[in-house]
Amino acid sequence: MNMDSNKPRDGGMRLVVGKKVHLRRPIPADEEEFLLLRKNSGRHLTRWEPDRGGMGRSMNDFELFMQNSRTPSNEKVLICRNEDGAIVGAVGFNQIVRGVAQFCSLGYWIGKEHSGQGYMTEAMMLALEHAFVQLALHRVEVNVQPNNKASLKIVQKCGFRREGYSPGFLKIAGRWADHERWAMLVDQWRQISHRDD
Repeated sequence: MNMDSNKPRDGGMRLVVGKKVHLRRPIPADEEEFLLLRKNSGRHLTRWEPDRGGMGRSMNDFELFMQNSRTPSNEKVLICRNEDGAIVGAVGFNQIVRGVAQFCSLGYWIGKEHSGQGYMTEAMMLALEHAFVQLALHRVEVNVQPNNKASLKIVQKCGFRREGYSPGFLKIAGRWADHERWAMLVDQWRQISHRDD
């Protein structure tokens, strides 16, 4: 994994590059591809994603994504395949807290047609690198529904530690869903990332 500030063939600025995928900032030209991926993955994603309620009803998914892509408390990036620059998913660094806390909550999704190919696991490791190096955070949290076996497998593979259980944590598909809370600290990530070198 390495930092790369070059502009790729697919548009926006690459932030972190892995063997299969890279993370990059979204640009307006990504809208059609992004929305098509979301549409084709609708059923695959809605059972795991929080309800928006009244928020953003007049905006499409991409407008909301762009609106929250770079604020002091949120950063959204695309997961793109190295071989052709195709968008395969996204990562959100949500509720970024500075001051004495220095942490964020990580959200992520992968398009249905791209799941099971190792993209999300690598993207998660790249997201941790971005969080701990470029955003200079101390802690990253991930909240996962207990029945989301694929997501639990990813956080375990990446070295997160299970810290607890949060009943009724987020409203998903019209009901308050329980979540497991997983976290990683920067020191833990340094040990893991050096082990992979």
